[in-house]
Amino acid sequence: MPHFVIDCSENILTLQQPGKIMQDVHKLACNTGLFNDADVKVRLNPFKEHYLVGGKQDDFIHVFANIMEGRTTEQKANLSKQIVTQLKTLFPTVPFIAINIRDFEKATYCNKKMI
Repeated sequence: MPHFVIDCSENILTLQQPGKIMQDVHKLACNTGLFNDADVKVRLNPFKEHYLVGGKQDDFIHVFANIMEGRTTEQKANLSKQIVTQLKTLFPTVPFIAINIRDFEKATYCNKKMI
């Protein structure tokens, strides 16, 4: 169920293989014990031209994590810190690395298996 969507400048893909980036985020999410391994989804969206960071085209990584409600603030903060720490290790020269976590409401979530 959890979705981790990684937006980044395209140059990021010259610094690390896309598969490595996605696998690391997947592994970290699973290692927290908050999710089932098979349920974690990770996608990568590189931006080539149409983006600004602080008013200029500088390298960036931003992870948008969408997870089912029910985790504590502490659990979500730990997940955020672990992912940013790993990305900082992989990309020490990238000036902007961030994540935000949003909760899905269980009452309004629907997927194909639920129909």
